[in-house]
Amino acid sequence: MLRIIIADDHQVIREGVKRIINSEIDIKVVAEVETGEALLNKISNNKFDVIILDIGLPGRSGIEVLSDIRKFDPKLPVLIFSMQPEERVAIRAIKAGANAYLSKEAPAEELLKAIRTISTGRKYITPTIAEKLAETIDDNFSETPHNRLSNREFEVMCLIARGKSVKEIAESKSISVNTVNTYRARILTKMNFNNNMELAYYVIQNKLIA
Repeated sequence: MLRIIIADDHQVIREGVKRIINSEIDIKVVAEVETGEALLNKISNNKFDVIILDIGLPGRSGIEVLSDIRKFDPKLPVLIFSMQPEERVAIRAIKAGANAYLSKEAPAEELLKAIRTISTGRKYITPTIAEKLAETIDDNFSETPHNRLSNREFEVMCLIARGKSVKEIAESKSISVNTVNTYRARILTKMNFNNNMELAYYVIQNKLIA
């Protein structure tokens, strides 16, 4: 029996995933949490076979939490679950150590297949992600401006593009206003932007947010 833990701050999502998984005879959701910190506490004291991790957790993103998971257990299978389409952040998730990345719009059959695949230590790569990974082989890919950003810088950029204020970003990420301003300055420098308007235009044009 595969023991699954879900980390997602939306109860409706957790209930839906549990209903899908617990209908199977070889898989069971045995724990659920709403934050990254709660997840790290759980896995440090319990044995799980697969983690289903929401990318949009409050405070710290799923990718940031994944980094801590990998320090704790480099081989623990992690499936990143997101409302965002695969092509937007899937590559960052896979490069950060995720075994699989699925949109929450994926069919139940694909979720179950991904769980069973990564439980064996393999990665589950959809055709869309495989195509994007192939693009990374192209030398020009590394020159794509937003790929120069760290994961936190990328998140802050997307939040700025959504019209969030510095204070709102600081509160949502549990960091100081000064830290957000530092990230913003780095983003503008790395991306060669002059202001938030140019930043927002780039993000929208490149479909980096829904």
